[in-house]
Amino acid sequence: MTQFDVAIIGSGPGGYVAAIRCAQLGMKTAIIEKYSTLGGTCLNVGCIPSKAMLDSSHHYEDAIKHFEDHGIEIPGEIKLNLEKMIGRKQSVVDQTTKGIQFLMDKNKIEVFQGVGSFKDATHIDIKPAKGKSTTIEAKNIIIATGSKPASLPFIELDKDRIITSTEALELKEVPKHMIIIGGGVIGLELGQVYKRLGADVSVVEFMDRIIPGMDGALSKELMKVLKKQKVKFHLSHKVKSVERKGKEIKVIADDPKGGELTLEGDYCLVSVGRRPFTDGLNADAAGVKVDDKGRIEVNEHLQTNISNIYAIGDVVRGAMLAHKAEEEGAMVAELIAGQKPHIDYNLIPNVVYTWPEVASVGKTEEQLKEAGVAYKTGQFPMRALGRARASSDIDGFVKILADKSTDEVLGVHMIGARCADLITEAVTAMEFRASAEDISRMSHAHPTYAEAVKEAALAATADRALHV
Repeated sequence: MTQFDVAIIGSGPGGYVAAIRCAQLGMKTAIIEKYSTLGGTCLNVGCIPSKAMLDSSHHYEDAIKHFEDHGIEIPGEIKLNLEKMIGRKQSVVDQTTKGIQFLMDKNKIEVFQGVGSFKDATHIDIKPAKGKSTTIEAKNIIIATGSKPASLPFIELDKDRIITSTEALELKEVPKHMIIIGGGVIGLELGQVYKRLGADVSVVEFMDRIIPGMDGALSKELMKVLKKQKVKFHLSHKVKSVERKGKEIKVIADDPKGGELTLEGDYCLVSVGRRPFTDGLNADAAGVKVDDKGRIEVNEHLQTNISNIYAIGDVVRGAMLAHKAEEEGAMVAELIAGQKPHIDYNLIPNVVYTWPEVASVGKTEEQLKEAGVAYKTGQFPMRALGRARASSDIDGFVKILADKSTDEVLGVHMIGARCADLITEAVTAMEFRASAEDISRMSHAHPTYAEAVKEAALAATADRALHV
């Protein structure tokens, strides 16, 4: 029987980063993946393919709507080749997953293909799709099995017309009318993809606003922008039935006034979040506790109730974000090696990759109010930037929340072009406990979108933004 210092079940961002870090620290490492390619949901059917589709659809929309404004005239009709677009997406996925395989080889990590399930606290059975099972032994085991799309109990996902995000990345046609259940990150990103490609898009959301976990100002601004793009919203609506008849989908929801909303379309994307995935793990055999939400229970060191078994990423509590899983994977590897790493969960950024992009880190204004924290606000509109006007990306703003007495930055919330990259400036500043004044006194290159961060900091410091 092959023995390892560490075995990781699952090769998503958390799992493969944990494996690399363990190998770097001198441990004999194995990683187990049930699918034929490494990278988990993120690389195969999540973050990477959805961004490829977002970029391709953005180029298409620019070509048909905005090129002429820039003096670019294309003779003849601009045509969409959805099959080629999907093919490009797949090539990006293939390149990325092959890159992970290269990293496994480079770091001498042994890869096992098959479903990993506990035999006991130190032994894992690996059952491949074909052939005989293998058993390995590991001193330490990291559970990194991730999550799967959630649904509602009365919805039958046929994965043809009533679909999840996985199927939405493989459609053979542009929907005439896509009904999206859920106004969170995944639904809005994929909704914008198909809206750009010509679909009518309707979003049905149970809460009273979209992206409900983020700052209310971001929710309001993003919905305003998406409405301009002709996306329809039905907030505070409780879906009660989804039925298919032929190629027609009918969604019925209770509206907030006691009536009923009926929507008819040809595709329904169910995007109501994700659930921890532990199917086939056989955690009971190792004595590992799972909570009532299906998550693996862990302590502050991501250690389960069994001391040599850890769990990271979507399968444990906290935000279901690839970069959160990566940080946890590296942390557990270092803990096993006897080091003392830490993660500040308050400073893990959240991003929505619509256009304009939405990004946030730290406390929201609602959270500060609820906690009774005295704070001040500085906000600056993107449209006041020369760089934003030059690129015609004028929607959005940067908002900084700072402690009223100490001026320490408590939260940064932004919507606009390149905010997914821009939020890292805020994370860096907050890691060093910067004040709004600290940011306001740093030189920012001109013209850039980043100037909006400086201006918002100036506004928070003494209400002295320069360009409004």
